[in-house]
Amino acid sequence: MRSVDVTKLTYFDVNASDLFAAGDIERARRYHRPLYLALGVDLVLQLAVLGAIAFAAPGDWLWNATSGPWWARTLELTALVLAAGALVRLPLSAWRGWAYERRWGFSTQRLRSWLWDVVKGLAVGAVVTGIGLAALIGSARAWPGWWPLVAAPGAALLALVLSLFAPLLFERLFNRFWPLPDAELARELRDLSVRAGVPVRTMLVADASRRTRKHNAYVSGLGPTRRLVLYDTLLEDAPAAELRGVVAHELGHRRFRHVAAGTALGMAGAAAAVLILWGLLSWPWLLAQAGASGPGDPRVVPLVLLVLWLLELGALPFETWISRRWERTADRFALELTGDGEALEQMHRRLAVANLADLDPPPLLYALLFTHPTPPERIAAARMSR
Repeated sequence: MRSVDVTKLTYFDVNASDLFAAGDIERARRYHRPLYLALGVDLVLQLAVLGAIAFAAPGDWLWNATSGPWWARTLELTALVLAAGALVRLPLSAWRGWAYERRWGFSTQRLRSWLWDVVKGLAVGAVVTGIGLAALIGSARAWPGWWPLVAAPGAALLALVLSLFAPLLFERLFNRFWPLPDAELARELRDLSVRAGVPVRTMLVADASRRTRKHNAYVSGLGPTRRLVLYDTLLEDAPAAELRGVVAHELGHRRFRHVAAGTALGMAGAAAAVLILWGLLSWPWLLAQAGASGPGDPRVVPLVLLVLWLLELGALPFETWISRRWERTADRFALELTGDGEALEQMHRRLAVANLADLDPPPLLYALLFTHPTPPERIAAARMSR
């Protein structure tokens, strides 16, 4: 590793072989390379499904399966499009999310339980997306000449509401939560949050072991719904000093308002997406190809979903870049708060081994997919800051 300012340490400044054994790097590579290939195939399938429904006969089939007023057909068509995509991709999704994970010893679910999670996720997505699209199409019907002036703020507001209420509405659909059972540890971690300047009243444990053996922790929510969650797998395996490091890192996200900043970016992105849709849905040729008469026609649903999906892909490099910056900031904050660089280094090693993190990913995939610095980056930064 060459000499570099720790605050500017990047993927290209660290050699994974300097910090991890060759066998560990190769094992992680064997685990991740098939997943990267499967992800590429999945993206192609998603593009093919959405493209076929938006511009070809499958869209007519799904449209003919709907009935009722415009808003009902919007909700129905949204659910049908999402369900069709999930069904086409289900074999690959089952291999990626269940069979492959079980083969590597991570998944603790039965297939039936995994499928139930898929159904719940699809239902949540259909409801939220359907409501959003119904509001979009309804505004185009009510205010044909200036609907983006209503829809853009509405989309931003929906992003804010989802961020605010996700911990209460959606997280509980997939996990059970309970207070930290160790009263002394809970007191110590709350004291740590006070020292960090971001007192956290709600610290919970999630029953992640029902699905996986991997370790994690996260912060979510805004204002009254904000909370810090530890996986029970992490709580069972990590020593107290490493747990303090994990919590200090998450407190760093709170201290620097990363959840709020992420919400603000999501709101801005939602509003910008509406403006892009405005331009595209003003193009008669494109509407004709999609079989729609205008932005107020529910037949635009597949086209809108295709555009939104492409915009999400296009935004990935920026999203992962900003996320990695925030993660580095939280890492530095954790080191300053705990003053225990050795424990933080061990924490990153434990998480890397427990989650079989990719220690030396291809640069392009790192730029596109990685929301966190690699474990070698984080360990090198911890050592240089000590």
